[in-house]
Amino acid sequence: MAFDWRALVKSVAPSIGTALGGPLGGVAGLALAKVLGVPDSSAGDDSALAAAVQGATPDQLLALKKADQEFQLQMTELGFKNAEAIAAIDAGDRASARDREVKTQDKTPRILAGVVVFGFLWSVWYVLSGRVQGLKDPATIGMVGTLIGYISAKADTVVGYYFGSSAGSDRKTEILGGKP
Repeated sequence: MAFDWRALVKSVAPSIGTALGGPLGGVAGLALAKVLGVPDSSAGDDSALAAAVQGATPDQLLALKKADQEFQLQMTELGFKNAEAIAAIDAGDRASARDREVKTQDKTPRILAGVVVFGFLWSVWYVLSGRVQGLKDPATIGMVGTLIGYISAKADTVVGYYFGSSAGSDRKTEILGGKP
Protein backbone atom coordinates (compact mmCIF):
# COMPACT_ATOMS: atom_id res chain seq x y z
CA MET A 1 0.00 0.00 0.00
CA ALA A 2 1.35 3.43 -0.96
CA PHE A 3 2.06 6.06 1.66
CA ASP A 4 -0.95 8.40 1.92
CA TRP A 5 0.77 11.68 2.73
CA ARG A 6 -2.43 13.70 2.33
CA ALA A 7 -4.15 11.63 5.05
CA LEU A 8 -1.23 12.29 7.40
CA VAL A 9 -1.37 16.02 6.69
CA LYS A 10 -5.14 15.98 7.21
CA SER A 11 -4.77 14.23 10.58
CA VAL A 12 -2.10 16.65 11.84
CA ALA A 13 -3.35 19.81 10.11
CA PRO A 14 -7.02 19.36 9.13
CA SER A 15 -7.50 22.80 7.57
CA ILE A 16 -4.40 22.59 5.41
CA GLY A 17 -5.18 18.96 4.53
CA THR A 18 -8.72 19.82 3.43
CA ALA A 19 -7.60 22.83 1.43
CA LEU A 20 -4.93 20.82 -0.45
CA GLY A 21 -7.53 19.07 -2.58
CA GLY A 22 -9.55 22.16 -3.46
CA PRO A 23 -9.34 25.59 -5.00
CA LEU A 24 -7.17 26.84 -2.13
CA GLY A 25 -4.64 24.05 -2.70
CA GLY A 26 -1.90 26.44 -3.81
CA VAL A 27 -2.09 28.45 -0.59
CA ALA A 28 -2.21 25.27 1.49
CA GLY A 29 0.71 23.79 -0.46
CA LEU A 30 2.80 26.89 0.22
CA ALA A 31 2.00 26.70 3.94
CA LEU A 32 2.96 23.02 4.00
CA ALA A 33 6.13 23.62 1.97
CA LYS A 34 7.22 26.44 4.27
CA VAL A 35 6.95 24.26 7.38
CA LEU A 36 8.69 21.27 5.80
CA GLY A 37 11.48 23.25 4.15
CA VAL A 38 10.38 22.52 0.58
CA PRO A 39 11.27 25.32 -1.87
CA ASP A 40 8.29 27.46 -2.92
CA SER A 41 8.87 26.39 -6.52
CA SER A 42 8.09 22.79 -5.49
CA ALA A 43 5.02 23.62 -3.37
CA GLY A 44 2.68 22.35 -6.08
CA ASP A 45 4.69 19.18 -6.71
CA ASP A 46 2.95 16.26 -5.01
CA SER A 47 6.07 14.07 -5.07
CA ALA A 48 8.20 16.75 -3.35
CA LEU A 49 5.54 17.34 -0.71
CA ALA A 50 4.99 13.59 -0.23
CA ALA A 51 8.72 13.01 0.34
CA ALA A 52 8.88 15.94 2.78
CA VAL A 53 5.84 14.71 4.72
CA GLN A 54 7.17 11.15 4.84
CA GLY A 55 10.51 12.36 6.19
CA ALA A 56 9.03 14.92 8.60
CA THR A 57 10.49 15.07 12.08
CA PRO A 58 8.31 15.34 15.20
CA ASP A 59 9.34 19.02 15.45
CA GLN A 60 8.19 19.64 11.89
CA LEU A 61 4.86 17.93 12.59
CA LEU A 62 4.42 20.15 15.63
CA ALA A 63 5.25 23.19 13.48
CA LEU A 64 2.70 21.91 10.94
CA LYS A 65 0.05 21.87 13.67
CA LYS A 66 0.92 25.48 14.51
CA ALA A 67 0.87 26.42 10.81
CA ASP A 68 -2.60 24.88 10.57
CA GLN A 69 -3.83 27.18 13.32
CA GLU A 70 -2.32 30.17 11.52
CA PHE A 71 -3.86 28.96 8.26
CA GLN A 72 -7.27 28.77 9.97
CA LEU A 73 -6.85 32.35 11.17
CA GLN A 74 -5.90 33.53 7.67
CA MET A 75 -8.89 31.76 6.16
CA THR A 76 -11.21 33.23 8.82
CA GLU A 77 -9.88 36.71 8.03
CA LEU A 78 -10.62 36.05 4.35
CA GLY A 79 -14.16 34.97 5.17
CA PHE A 80 -13.85 31.19 5.41
CA LYS A 81 -15.30 29.88 8.66
CA ASN A 82 -13.80 26.37 8.80
CA ALA A 83 -12.65 23.33 6.82
CA GLU A 84 -16.25 22.52 5.88
CA ALA A 85 -16.57 25.96 4.25
CA ILE A 86 -13.44 25.26 2.20
CA ALA A 87 -14.85 21.86 1.19
CA ALA A 88 -18.13 23.57 0.22
CA ILE A 89 -16.21 25.93 -2.07
CA ASP A 90 -14.56 22.93 -3.68
CA ALA A 91 -17.94 21.24 -4.16
CA GLY A 92 -19.36 24.47 -5.59
CA ASP A 93 -16.46 24.66 -8.01
CA ARG A 94 -17.25 21.20 -9.35
CA ALA A 95 -20.98 21.96 -9.44
CA SER A 96 -20.45 25.13 -11.47
CA ALA A 97 -18.28 23.24 -13.95
CA ARG A 98 -20.96 20.59 -14.35
CA ASP A 99 -23.66 23.27 -14.62
CA ARG A 100 -21.68 25.05 -17.33
CA GLU A 101 -21.42 21.83 -19.29
CA VAL A 102 -25.18 21.29 -19.11
CA LYS A 103 -26.01 24.88 -20.08
CA THR A 104 -23.61 25.16 -23.00
CA GLN A 105 -24.15 21.63 -24.32
CA ASP A 106 -20.43 21.62 -25.08
CA LYS A 107 -19.38 18.10 -26.07
CA THR A 108 -15.65 18.74 -25.68
CA PRO A 109 -15.45 17.76 -21.98
CA ARG A 110 -17.29 14.50 -22.66
CA ILE A 111 -15.10 13.69 -25.63
CA LEU A 112 -11.92 14.43 -23.65
CA ALA A 113 -13.23 12.39 -20.73
CA GLY A 114 -13.92 9.46 -23.05
CA VAL A 115 -10.46 9.70 -24.58
CA VAL A 116 -8.82 9.76 -21.13
CA VAL A 117 -10.78 6.78 -19.78
CA PHE A 118 -10.37 4.82 -23.01
CA GLY A 119 -6.64 5.67 -23.04
CA PHE A 120 -6.28 4.40 -19.48
CA LEU A 121 -8.11 1.14 -20.19
CA TRP A 122 -6.20 0.62 -23.44
CA SER A 123 -2.83 1.32 -21.77
CA VAL A 124 -3.50 -1.17 -18.98
CA TRP A 125 -4.69 -3.78 -21.47
CA TYR A 126 -1.65 -3.18 -23.69
CA VAL A 127 0.80 -3.66 -20.81
CA LEU A 128 -1.00 -6.64 -19.26
CA SER A 129 -1.34 -8.40 -22.62
CA GLY A 130 2.46 -8.55 -22.87
CA ARG A 131 2.83 -6.25 -25.85
CA VAL A 132 5.42 -3.99 -24.19
CA GLN A 133 8.91 -5.16 -25.00
CA GLY A 134 11.67 -5.06 -22.40
CA LEU A 135 9.64 -5.32 -19.21
CA LYS A 136 12.65 -6.96 -17.58
CA ASP A 137 14.57 -3.70 -17.89
CA PRO A 138 14.15 -1.54 -14.74
CA ALA A 139 14.12 1.69 -16.76
CA THR A 140 11.31 0.41 -18.97
CA ILE A 141 9.33 -0.80 -15.96
CA GLY A 142 9.74 2.60 -14.30
CA MET A 143 8.64 4.45 -17.41
CA VAL A 144 5.64 2.17 -18.00
CA GLY A 145 4.65 2.40 -14.32
CA THR A 146 4.89 6.18 -14.39
CA LEU A 147 2.80 6.37 -17.55
CA ILE A 148 0.11 4.05 -16.14
CA GLY A 149 0.11 5.97 -12.84
CA TYR A 150 -0.24 9.31 -14.60
CA ILE A 151 -3.07 8.28 -16.88
CA SER A 152 -4.74 6.46 -13.97
CA ALA A 153 -4.79 9.72 -11.99
CA LYS A 154 -6.33 11.52 -14.95
CA ALA A 155 -8.98 8.81 -15.34
CA ASP A 156 -9.70 9.08 -11.61
CA THR A 157 -10.26 12.82 -12.04
CA VAL A 158 -12.68 12.19 -14.90
CA VAL A 159 -14.61 9.62 -12.87
CA GLY A 160 -14.68 12.02 -9.88
CA TYR A 161 -16.04 14.79 -12.10
CA TYR A 162 -18.83 12.73 -13.60
CA PHE A 163 -19.72 10.44 -10.68
CA GLY A 164 -18.81 12.38 -7.53
CA SER A 165 -15.93 13.67 -5.51
CA SER A 166 -13.56 11.96 -3.16
CA ALA A 167 -14.91 13.99 -0.21
CA GLY A 168 -17.67 11.43 0.33
CA SER A 169 -15.11 8.67 0.10
CA ASP A 170 -12.91 10.43 2.67
CA ARG A 171 -15.90 10.74 5.01
CA LYS A 172 -16.77 7.06 4.53
CA THR A 173 -13.18 6.11 5.37
CA GLU A 174 -13.30 8.22 8.54
CA ILE A 175 -16.58 6.58 9.61
CA LEU A 176 -15.26 3.09 8.91
CA GLY A 177 -12.12 3.97 10.87
CA GLY A 178 -14.23 4.86 13.90
CA LYS A 179 -14.10 8.68 13.60
CA PRO A 180 -17.67 9.96 13.71
